Amino acid sequence: MGYRRYLAVALATTLALAGCGQAGEAPAVEEQQVELTDPVAVPDYVTAAIADPAREYHFPRDERRLPGELIAFSGLQPGDRVLDLIPGGGYWTRLFSLVVGEEGHVYATWPENYARFARSDVRRLRELVESDPFTNVTVTVQPTPDLSAPEQLDMVWTSQNYHDYPDEFMGNYDPARLNAAVFEMLRPGGTYFIIDHAAEDGSGMRDTEALHRIDPAAVRTQVEAAGFEFVGESQVLRNPDDDHAVEVFDEQVRGNTDQFVMRFRKPE
Repeated sequence: MGYRRYLAVALATTLALAGCGQAGEAPAVEEQQVELTDPVAVPDYVTAAIADPAREYHFPRDERRLPGELIAFSGLQPGDRVLDLIPGGGYWTRLFSLVVGEEGHVYATWPENYARFARSDVRRLRELVESDPFTNVTVTVQPTPDLSAPEQLDMVWTSQNYHDYPDEFMGNYDPARLNAAVFEMLRPGGTYFIIDHAAEDGSGMRDTEALHRIDPAAVRTQVEAAGFEFVGESQVLRNPDDDHAVEVFDEQVRGNTDQFVMRFRKPE
């Protein structure tokens, strides 16, 4: 399928121009788009977490999910507080637990509407966190979509589930409510990290129900409308061979869909 194993990040920065006017006058600023095509270095603590025998069951999935590149791009660090929204079988939950370590904490959280269909996943994760090294994980089921956290978070991460919120089984919620809840949970400067299956450009939310896909441009617009700043987008999970026309569970593309990865920041 030919994944492009590089990271392209567009970072929007504001640079004060030299030679400002009179004292007290606001400096002129400009936006500069920076394209990074070299691979982002994966920190040693991420590499160690990926290799930890405690997650051996998930080793076979690493080649296609590229956890090193994605966690490096997200900026997750030891000691962080992170919420894994709709964690499924706990692939990312386990990694986050090992990355943030004893000084950090992971909240593996399902909205109630989703948890009704994921009872076995919820049960397994609750059993998992009763023993080392995953005792720094709290498993919760919360109202849909108005989530909360008991402390301010450094990151909220959701993988392949943002598109679910407007669907019938979730209650046909406007993703704006989710984004507002995430904004409240994050500390100033905190990260909102979204991975999802790409739909056809310009399709908006048309395909969320039938194909489990969403237009990346629609996601960016919605998240920025909640007050977030766009930090950048990774291309490591993009797949140009996916024509966006079939359901993500179709054998033609399952496990190899074209996926977008976006990082947003709550303003300081």
